[in-house]
Order: sequence, then structure tokens, then C-alpha cells
Amino acid sequence: MKSRSCGLSDLVAVTLLAGISTTAVCAQEEGRWTDTITPIGDVRLQYDAIDEDGKEDIERARYRIHVGASLQFSDSVQAYFILGTNGDNPVSDNKVFDGNYRTGDFGFARAYVDWSANDRMRLYAGKMKNPLFRPGGAPLFWDSDFNPEGAALSYRSGMLFATAAAFVVEKRSSADDSLLYAAQGGFSRNLSTGDKLTAGLGYYDYTNTIGNQPFKNRGARGNSIDADGNLVFDYDVLQLFVQYDTSLGKMPFAVFADYAQNTEVDIHDAGFSFGLKAGKAKAPGTWQVSWAYQDIEADALIGAFNDSDFGGGGTDATGHLVKGKYVLRERWILGGTLIVTEVEKNAGSEHDYTRLQLDIEFKF
Repeated sequence: MKSRSCGLSDLVAVTLLAGISTTAVCAQEEGRWTDTITPIGDVRLQYDAIDEDGKEDIERARYRIHVGASLQFSDSVQAYFILGTNGDNPVSDNKVFDGNYRTGDFGFARAYVDWSANDRMRLYAGKMKNPLFRPGGAPLFWDSDFNPEGAALSYRSGMLFATAAAFVVEKRSSADDSLLYAAQGGFSRNLSTGDKLTAGLGYYDYTNTIGNQPFKNRGARGNSIDADGNLVFDYDVLQLFVQYDTSLGKMPFAVFADYAQNTEVDIHDAGFSFGLKAGKAKAPGTWQVSWAYQDIEADALIGAFNDSDFGGGGTDATGHLVKGKYVLRERWILGGTLIVTEVEKNAGSEHDYTRLQLDIEFKF
């Protein structure tokens, strides 16, 4: 019989199952197993309107559903299993009401173990919530719906923090798999004024990109491809980031900046974002707003994983991203997003892309 090698995805699966099986007994001995489960879920309804030069205007209704639970197996081990309307898109859980009453795709949006090894170190394994810091929550590097698959180790001691991760990006039967090795670190310091300064750097190394199709069958998404539709560059990306949290009176306020540089490309190789946030939508009657300006050149980043709405998704986009939220009632949130961009400048066909989204979200 032919032997089978053990890959990263196999290691993740073993870690996930081992964490569950070895701690479930402890939870049953300490009390009712139902006491260890906390439901998690949300339903979001959205109006989405797109105005792109040279194309027909789009108006549509979309929905997003997450339902699942967290399971507390012990004081140090917790698992998350969340189903969602995610389908084949790694950066969007939205589905369109298309009028033909088909059953929509539904699968695991997240399924991972969170193990607190000690007060400083945590291990994540599975399809997880993104463990990497995003300044201001801006989507320069990652869409908010991006849930990577693999393993990550985070460390925090005093004002220092760091995360190292290995993620499975693309499994292939006829060629080597593509992985993402990620490292991010920095400091978060509370100042004497009560403000907080967070700054650091990251490095992201994608393997086996040149000569392979863009990831997740999503097309170029702004990245450079050859006549056969294959990627032509490596993507080893350096990140620099900073965020300053303060307050204006009693209102939380923050400014932030994020920078990306693909060290393997000599042209159209950089991206950046900067902006501000005000308020905190938490209790009924509270609100928050944010504004960011982003410029993402064609090969600064892998286009498959940054924001799915900014400039239509992907790279080669420049412009403004404005968001707002208002808590109408307990667990009822009204939201809005306005995106005003110019796209395909590096491709030589620059034109305007504007998008408006209005939504209502119910959480439980």
C-alpha cells in the first residue's frame, strides 16, 4: 500500500480532535455538559447598490446567517463551531435573494480550538477567527469575513504581543499546495494620559504562487496573470502599522494607519490605508462611525483575501470607505457603508466604482 504523507491540514485535524476528546471528559465530570455551551449567531439583511462606470447599475438584497456555539471544555480549552452562508467565497458570507427559491449554500464558517496554554500563550487550530491585528478594523490586508484555516500561536507579555501562523491557502492534486506563513508583532502601551499606542510590523510569505491559478478560483482580482490565467509573481509582503486610541470627551476616538509592501515585485507593489474611528456601538442608543482612505496597487497583496466590497473586491483600487452603526435595541443594529473608489488604474482602464450598503443585523 502506498504511504501517505502528513500535511499541515492533517496536523490541524488531529490537533482539533485531540483537544476535544481529551477535555470533554473533564467538562462532564465538573457539571452538566449543557452548561459548557454558549449559543452564537447573527442574521443580517442588506440592501446593496453598485454604480460602476461602463456597467449596468446593480441593486439587490442580500442576507448573511451565522449560527453555532462555543464549547468550554475546561478552564483553558474552548472550541467554536459556527455554520454560515459562506459557500465558495473565502471573504464574504453574503448571499443574494435571487428570486428562484433555491436552497442556499451553508457550511462551516468557523470550526476551531482555542487553547490558553498559560497567561501569555494561546494556540488556535482549525478554521478560525482571524488572529492577526487589523489597525482600525480596516480591510487593507483582510476582509472581516476572512477565516483562515491552519494553526496560529499568539503571545502577549506586558505591552508586547506577537502571532505566528501557518495557514492552508490552496490544496492541489497535481502540484504542491500553497501555504501562508504569517508573523506579526509589536507593542500596545497604555500612556499616562489614559490613551493607548499600538504599533508593530508583520511579514506574510505565500508559497507556490508563480505558475498557478489565482487562489480559490476567484480570478485575478487585480493581481498580474499570464496568458493562461496563472499568477506571475511571488507575494512576500511586509506590513507596518500603528493605531492611537484616545477619547474626545467621553467618546472613544482612534486614528490608525497600515502599510503593505510586496518585496518580490518592483512595480505596483505597495498599498496603504489610514483613517479614524469615533464612538462605540454597544448598548442601545450608542453609535460608531469610521472613515478610511485606501490605495492598493495591483500586486501589493493577494487580491483574493482583502475586502470583498472595496472597489468590487481585490487590489488595484483607490478611494474612501465610510461605515456607521447604531444600536437600535438590544441586539438590533442598523448599519451603513459608503464606498467611493477608482479601480483598474494599474491595468490602464481607470474608472469610478461606487457602492452603498444599508443593513439591519440581529444578534443572539
